[in-house]
Amino acid sequence: MAGTNGIIILEVFKATELWVVDFTYDGRPRRWLKALPAGSDARARMEAVVEDLYGSRARVLAVRRATTDEETQYIRGDLPKNLYCPTGRGPRSSVK
Repeated sequence: MAGTNGIIILEVFKATELWVVDFTYDGRPRRWLKALPAGSDARARMEAVVEDLYGSRARVLAVRRATTDEETQYIRGDLPKNLYCPTGRGPRSSVK
């Protein structure tokens, strides 16, 4: 059964394209890797997401396809962690 799940995940991932999104938030550089549906307008989508999340505090600088190495690191989970949250965990909060 595990093999079947792996095939499904691979099929879903291959229906997407991996994009590197460079932006600033409060003047500080940030980078996201985002998997978006193949053929979508990645820049327009990410500008809308950043605007929705951060408003005028953030600005998209560049959106480009991930390199083969970046894609491999993304799939393996080998990308550098956020310096402010090296575990990748969300904040502890009692708010649900």
